Amino acid sequence: MDRPLNIAHCVEGYAPSSGGMAEVVRQLSERMAAAGHRVTVLTSADGNRSDGIVNGVSVLGFAVHGNAVNGIHGDAEAYVNALRSGGFDIITFFAAQQWATDAALPHMGELPGRKVFVPTGFSALRDPRWAGYYKQMPHWLAAMDLNVFHTEDYQDAAFARDHGITRAVLIPNGASEEEFEAPQACDFRTEQGVSDGQALITHIGGFTGIKGQREALEIFIHANTGDAVLALIGNGIGALERVFKKHWRFAWLRLRARLKSKRILFLELDRGRTLAALRQSDLFLFPSQLECSPIVLFEAMAAGVPFLASDAGNSAEITRWSGGGWVLPGTRDAQGLIHADRRAGARRLEEVLHDRAVLRRSGESGRKAWKERFTWRRIAELYVEAYLRIAQLP
Repeated sequence: MDRPLNIAHCVEGYAPSSGGMAEVVRQLSERMAAAGHRVTVLTSADGNRSDGIVNGVSVLGFAVHGNAVNGIHGDAEAYVNALRSGGFDIITFFAAQQWATDAALPHMGELPGRKVFVPTGFSALRDPRWAGYYKQMPHWLAAMDLNVFHTEDYQDAAFARDHGITRAVLIPNGASEEEFEAPQACDFRTEQGVSDGQALITHIGGFTGIKGQREALEIFIHANTGDAVLALIGNGIGALERVFKKHWRFAWLRLRARLKSKRILFLELDRGRTLAALRQSDLFLFPSQLECSPIVLFEAMAAGVPFLASDAGNSAEITRWSGGGWVLPGTRDAQGLIHADRRAGARRLEEVLHDRAVLRRSGESGRKAWKERFTWRRIAELYVEAYLRIAQLP
């Protein structure tokens, strides 16, 4: 194709909305627009954002919410009509189980151009309420011109293989070179009173109950870390702080923390300070219960900080790709949630913190892998290459 592509990216949330998927689509869309392609993001309306051009990307917001199982509410027809009439060469749907994909699935045959699906994990695959949805999923995957998976190992990619889906490609997630090669926004250690001689362990993620903050607390408190600080950073983390400091269920853990002089920070920070905390850390601890391909592990790699993560999503695969960290022992329940073994995790934390040479080598290995393979610049190039291939098919 000898002209720029006209691309539609369909996603439930987009900047200024936070979240991993919103960030993925922002990074891809802005880079494709900067490369000369016409990119439109179709997403949920946001009172903090007006429709129009945002950093070179045309953004259309729709007053729609929900999903195929709980119901899609709002003017979904206006959204589908925008897809029908947009003259798009490529329409990409990011994530199953949300309205921007689910509202369009019954209308695939009516939409122009090539269709691309980025499933991002199938988190409800084992949920009985979603059984009917996933019974139809092989048909929907087969109807796509291309399915993009972030992993070879996780359940969405395995599901596609098991159902004979061959129009598929692996494109991983990444982290921003602009953010991780720029000067730090602040000196996090100085601001928080963490000395250079103290080990700083960070966990980053919104407090939703499944991102592993409680597990991180237990692992840290049980471990013999020496003079170390745990920083839990993310939206809503104040709720966990209140529960941890007052609820009787945490009484024994609070006592252990006091006896072992454990210092724990509960912080809601802007992006610049969050990244400064990560870049000044000795270790990133991430015992999350549910992921697809966690961007925060790529960000730890970009920061040159080794990670200790649960086996959620494709964390083990990222570890193999990069040598940038280690996977915590744990078990998977019937719903597919990973539960890190707190005591075994504490022992593993002790081991890695007490071997500074191993920490340094792992951080260097992760940083090198990120620079070579996992910058958003490179990931966006892989998407465009895939788009061009299918756009040129007869």
